[in-house]
This record gives sequence, C-alpha cells and structure tokens, in this order.
Amino acid sequence: MDLFYMTAHELHAKLAAGEISARELCRAFLDRIVSVEDRLKAFITVTEEMALKQADEVDKRIAAGEELPPLAGIPIALKDNMCVEGIRTTCASKILFNFVPPYSATVVEKIKSAGMVIIGKTNMDEFAMGSSTENSGFQPTSNPWDTERVPGGSSGGSAVSVAAGETVLALGSDTGGSIRQPASLCGVVGMKPTYGAVSRYGLVAFASSLDQIGPFARDVDDCAQLLNIITGHDPLDSTSAPGEKTDYTAFLNSDIKGLKVGVPREYMGEGIDPGVRAVIEKALQVLSSLGADIEEATLPHSRYAIPVYYLIATAEASSNLARYDGVKYGLRDEEAQDIVDMYMKSRSRGFGTEVKRRIMLGTYALSAGYYDAYYLKALKARTLIKQDFDRAFDRFDVLVCPTSPGTAFRKGEKTDDPLQMYLSDITTISVNLAGIPGISVPAGFSGGLPVGMQIMGRPFAEGNLIRVAHAFEGSAGHRGKFPSLI
Repeated sequence: MDLFYMTAHELHAKLAAGEISARELCRAFLDRIVSVEDRLKAFITVTEEMALKQADEVDKRIAAGEELPPLAGIPIALKDNMCVEGIRTTCASKILFNFVPPYSATVVEKIKSAGMVIIGKTNMDEFAMGSSTENSGFQPTSNPWDTERVPGGSSGGSAVSVAAGETVLALGSDTGGSIRQPASLCGVVGMKPTYGAVSRYGLVAFASSLDQIGPFARDVDDCAQLLNIITGHDPLDSTSAPGEKTDYTAFLNSDIKGLKVGVPREYMGEGIDPGVRAVIEKALQVLSSLGADIEEATLPHSRYAIPVYYLIATAEASSNLARYDGVKYGLRDEEAQDIVDMYMKSRSRGFGTEVKRRIMLGTYALSAGYYDAYYLKALKARTLIKQDFDRAFDRFDVLVCPTSPGTAFRKGEKTDDPLQMYLSDITTISVNLAGIPGISVPAGFSGGLPVGMQIMGRPFAEGNLIRVAHAFEGSAGHRGKFPSLI
C-alpha cells in the first residue's frame, strides 16, 4: 500500500522501526499534494518549510533513542480558520487574505507538543458558512471520488486532504455539521466532540455557542489518538469544560453486546435518499449482529432545527463578523471618501454572497422589534431540541442515523437555492444545538459514492461513540477502500 493511504498507527510503527524517517514521510505527502492538488484544490496554504523543520525535529528525537508519542512525525492539515503563529490564516475570505496571526490556537500548540507535522491550511466555505466548500473566496474544492462533485462543507478541504492521501489526519470545525457532513461525503471518519471538550481559543469564530473543533481520520483508531491530543480544559477559553483527561483509545476493541441503539424516525423518512437509507439499514444490521439492541427513537422537535439554527447561528455570526471593518486588519478599501464609506466598501468587497446573506439575516433577527419574535423564540426552541435528546438518552446509549440525507451532489447543483443547501445538514444541526458529540463513520456506498453513518451520544460520552464506531468499522468491511486518484 502507498504511504499516503496508510493510517497514523501504521506509519508510527514504520517510524519507530526505522523503516522510514519523519522527513521522508513528510516529503512523500508534500509530493502527493503536488501530484493531485490541481484537481482537488484542498489547500489554501502548504507549509512546506515548517513541515520539514518539524519532521527534522522528530528525526532528532528518534536518533537520540527517544520513544515517540503515538502521533509524532505524522502529517496533519488544519482548516484555515485556526490561527498558526506566522502563517497566513484567511478563513477562505478575501477580507482576511493577508492576515497573519501573532499567536497559535490552543489545538495547534497541542499538536505541536505531540510532535505532529503541520503540512498546510485547508480550504473551506468562507468563515465556515456553507455545506459544499463552493463558498470559498479563493477556489472550490473537488470530491476525490468524483471531481465533478462537492466534498461537503464547510471543512471540505480537510476532509478531502485525508480522503485523497494528501495528509494522514486533519482538523476541522463543526458548527452545524461541518466536520461530519464532508466526512460522510468523502468517505472518512469525522467527529464533532461535545461543546467545550476542545478549546476554541484561536479558532476564528462563526457562531460561538455552536462552534467546535474536531478530527478527521482514515479510521476510528486514528480519530481516538488525535482526540486524546486536542481535548482537555483550557483556561484561555471561557467555554472550555473542566474535568480530567480521558484516554479514548481505551474504548477501542470493546464489544457492544447489549448496547441500546436508538434510530430517530425523523432521520430515516422523508428527505433521506433511498440509497442512503438502504446503506444505513444494512449498517444497523451489522450493529445488531454485534449484539446491539436496535429500536426506533423519536426527536420530535428536530423539525424545527433548520430555522432555529439559521436564526441563532446567523445572529451570532452578525455579531462576530462586525470586527471585520477594514480598520485593524484585513482588507481595507483605499478609495473610500470617509470612514463610513470605508466600512461599506471594505465589507462589500471582502465578504462573499453567503456571508453577506447570513450577516443580514442575523442582524435582522437581532434588530429592535424582532429580537423577541425570532432570536428569543429560537433559543426557546433550542431548549426543546436539547430536551428531546435528554429523553432519548434516558432510554438509549447512542442514537444512529444517516450523516447526510444524500451523497455528494454535483457542483453548482444547489448554489442558486440556499434552502436546499441548508437542508444538506438536516441530520447534523441538532447535535450542535444540543451540544452533544457526534461521529460520522463510513458505512458503505450508494451509486459509487460514500455514505456515512452518524452516531450520537450523551455529553462527554465520546468514548462510547468511539466504542460503537470502532466495532462497526471492524465488521462492516469498508476499510481500505480509496478513491481512484492516480
């Protein structure tokens, strides 16, 4: 097997045995990026110099006889909304085309401390607003299974970089499905941890009560390893949850006999592609064969998830994006006549269509006379959605459904119909509104395109999700299938 389709734990064994150096490994992935990037456009910035320097540091540790941590020397890509000191961070927006942060996000410091090799910053929907990575201010990203189709979004570049062998692991952010949905469409593992489980310090904010950083990986083992590194309390993030660190690899190789699995009826009916539904029904049979008890569940208020999300998220985005005004950093219109004209022209030139749409929606929802009717009502409905999950988890250990209602759609298919694009996240949004963890694991194929199964759990029950996902992965027979890129 080519190096670029091996898992992190397989590559770690090669590094530890001296079969390959960290520099050779890094060089192989940099060359892979060069060979496929013209067709995929998964990266905004490739950090070759930094990556090779980090790889050389790992080789020095190996030469000194040091025992390597599990992910030392392993290449990782970062969604381009995570700050890395001295490296351009754009959020795929023209308004931040030249922004170089003076500090690194907490997750970046953690992966550096673990000896990982940062290979680049990945493309995304502008400010993480989108479900296809077509809203990038720089370039659309292609799905490696069919380059005429989208990879999902907003973390499309991160999903593609892992699926296409341009990196081993990647980080994305998930506000309404932005890790899980592209993971499903690209055939990789993607997890949104519990809100507060991973520090958001240094993550450029979209919707602060919903955003969460999480991992992309080729298998569940690698996902657990990366989760071990990035989780934990951070005093720099006021929303970071206190508590002891968990070793998520302890949940690997555990059986699921007697586990109670709920299947929400709202996520298996109308709006779900028949081919996707068939794949998930087959996946449920696999879980049943492993000893899990499968029953129907209900999340009755999930029908309100889309309008609730697009009121809360846009309101928070309107507030968060007010700072991009051409004054302190980013794009400034030099032809403006006065400061008000500068604000208007800088923001008009710097923001794309979808970002402008969401800022206007959010500003309207927060405006005088409409706050109670829209934003406050959405907050109340969000509580009802959270209570649905609480009741479901009184009966079930996990909930299972399709990650996305369909497979990867063609480029341009939904760009003229924002509502249809928003419905791409219909099965993922409620997880963010409730603040619970969710993981997407490859479940099969429909029409030759990947289908992901989403597993949801109680707050801070990531270990349980790892347990179920790993058991399924080992029995479903989908590992080792890769897109046919040359």
